Amino acid sequence: MNHRTALGALHIGALFFGLTGVFGKLAQTSPGVIVFGRAAFAVLALALFTGIARQGWQRLQAQDWRRLALGGGLLAGHWVSFFIAVKVAGVAIATLGFASFPAFTVLLEGLLFRERIRSNEAILVLLVSVGLVLVTPDFDLASQATGGLLWALLSGLLFSLLSLTNRAGCGRLPAVQAALWQNAVVALCLLPFAAPQLAEGRPLDWLWIALLGVFCTAVAHSLFVASLAVIKARTAAVVFAMEPVYGIAVAWLVFAEQPTLRMLLGGVLIILAIVISSRMAASQAPRKAPAAEGC
Repeated sequence: MNHRTALGALHIGALFFGLTGVFGKLAQTSPGVIVFGRAAFAVLALALFTGIARQGWQRLQAQDWRRLALGGGLLAGHWVSFFIAVKVAGVAIATLGFASFPAFTVLLEGLLFRERIRSNEAILVLLVSVGLVLVTPDFDLASQATGGLLWALLSGLLFSLLSLTNRAGCGRLPAVQAALWQNAVVALCLLPFAAPQLAEGRPLDWLWIALLGVFCTAVAHSLFVASLAVIKARTAAVVFAMEPVYGIAVAWLVFAEQPTLRMLLGGVLIILAIVISSRMAASQAPRKAPAAEGC
């Protein structure tokens, strides 16, 4: 893979991650079924990918199992809350609310690891906060927009915790192997809730869910990991900041979810915060690929 091909693969991966909310809204079934199906299809696709690529797997130790179980639980909660936000408030608010995770990461790192929050990180939190105020049309808890945003913020918080969990074990397991096992944990967590509703899903719903699992999870993650062998992590981070842009643009075309000027301004601030956060993280670990990325 050369530089140009890797850059193209990154944009395709960002587009697939951005389509997560769109496919989730197209699937007319519960968030529990969507997340179970997405994880199950992702496991199958990732297993096929690792078999074709003949990637070597690390032997799992007790600490790996604990970390993967915790990461899978957080990933399950992140996805369920995200798809609830999509159902309640639409793709744009759900995507931008989830995109608040860099601010949560800054605050959690300061709280959990007792790291002093630097001035540029404080600016990042401020940008996200102002962006979220602009994204929300009103702050009536009874309104769908506010309720959806709160679910999206929970999704961002859980994703931030997932990122910190993955970073704690970064380097021991190949990223694709960790993603496969975490998706397996997600499927097992959601199976008891999804099982009674599995037969109710329409064939078209399962098509959207399969696309979620294969393209928006397995393929997007694999493209991201493969491209980092050629592209610098900070470049990849900037490209993946386009994920909300792709998602909102496609939702605008498919569902006529036209964002207001205020929402667009809020989105610009949140995406700017993502770029700043990602570049800061990339400068600290320029070649490390997280085990989970995107929605």
